[in-house]
Amino acid sequence: MSRKRFCEYLSFTRSTLYYKPKEEKTENLKIMELMDKYFIEHPTAGVLQMKSMLTQQGYTINHKRVRRLLRKMGLIAIYPQKNLSLGGCSKYFHPYLLRNIEITYPNQVWSTDISYIPMKEGFMYLYAIIDVYSRFIVGWKLSNTLSASNCYKLVEDCIKLYGAPKIIKSDQGSQYTTKNWEGLLNKNNIQISVDGKGRCKDNIWIERFWRTIKQEYIYINPSDTVDELRQGIDKYMKYYNFQRPHSSLDVLLPAMKYGLVA
Repeated sequence: MSRKRFCEYLSFTRSTLYYKPKEEKTENLKIMELMDKYFIEHPTAGVLQMKSMLTQQGYTINHKRVRRLLRKMGLIAIYPQKNLSLGGCSKYFHPYLLRNIEITYPNQVWSTDISYIPMKEGFMYLYAIIDVYSRFIVGWKLSNTLSASNCYKLVEDCIKLYGAPKIIKSDQGSQYTTKNWEGLLNKNNIQISVDGKGRCKDNIWIERFWRTIKQEYIYINPSDTVDELRQGIDKYMKYYNFQRPHSSLDVLLPAMKYGLVA
């Protein structure tokens, strides 16, 4: 079987075969892992709180190094701070549309985000989209870059599979505040909802999913290679959607609530 046919069979691009994890010094990788685990439990933690936590763990580290590593992890935009919107273009910012709105059906609202994924040596970024009503993961993508194009491609692929949602919500990250992102959603008649400045709870559904996949799979199964990581995430996503009962859904499966299985 050719590489192209093999990738089509497994539903990922040929470039994924050649992905290498992002590299960093060994001590920094350990620090990033600690900060990631801390952030999962304390999503409003900022640079100073992270520095304090690391000092208690025995690390001698200044706030500049903490900030640099957080930026590399893609977490810095989540924290309440004066320049939260730096990196994106302010004219593409949109209001938060979900306040006081009842979510009552699949594809009413999708929530999307990017998360740092630690490996034994290096790290990757996981892009995901969750249907808020059913908690069904409608799509995901693994990459070694923080790229706006990865966000566009993921949304396009999800629309092809499941149709377009009424609303897509995201944070104020630079990947979601661009002309191309706005153009893609407008073309598909999708309303754009952006989290309020410094309000991490506005994106609570996908933040809870990050906590779940990391505690149930990522942290206890550190991967040696990108292919091993991709296969493991693929297996977990199928388990999460089709086999794992969800407490907020009256112990129904996400796929049942989404309407894919009876």
